[in-house]
Amino acid sequence: MTDLDHLTQSLARNLRRWRQERGFTLDALAARAGVSRGMLIQIEQARTNPSVGTVVKVGDALGVSITTLLDFDREPQVRVVPPDQAVRLWSTDAGSHSTLLAGAEAPGPLELWHWRLMPGEGSASDPHPQGTTELVHVTAGELILTADGEDYALPAGTSASFESHVPHGYRNDGTQPVEMTMAVAVPPPR
Repeated sequence: MTDLDHLTQSLARNLRRWRQERGFTLDALAARAGVSRGMLIQIEQARTNPSVGTVVKVGDALGVSITTLLDFDREPQVRVVPPDQAVRLWSTDAGSHSTLLAGAEAPGPLELWHWRLMPGEGSASDPHPQGTTELVHVTAGELILTADGEDYALPAGTSASFESHVPHGYRNDGTQPVEMTMAVAVPPPR
């Protein structure tokens, strides 16, 4: 079985478990997440490899992190994630990428990411649930953070925090790669 097969099976098992634990029907979760009921059925039956955006929407609707949805096993008290087990969830041919380094459920999903944006590239995000906060720290280059239509220039060494329940995104308008670390805290479901 390949790593992708393991991820597909884990996602199917974990989605079904969390959906049932939260008491959501397929229709209710589809409405909350903004994805089709058919897509949820395909995911729960391990018949598809959904996009990162779909997994994020489903995780947000369930109030769990991507890490929790993709976890092969239940997490021990201390979960060590070796570099080769970090999950790259987005990449471009030019070399931009985002890698989920670690995640936890305390009290809601909490995720730690590493991002690399090549010159001229960017990534936009739909609004997250109300109360979601993102922290970014730029380690190389100059990041352009867009939140609710406003741009913020963040040179290397700069950190920022913002409520990400608004449209937001990350962009590299410079000539050098941008490297950043990001944490995302999502409130537990109400």
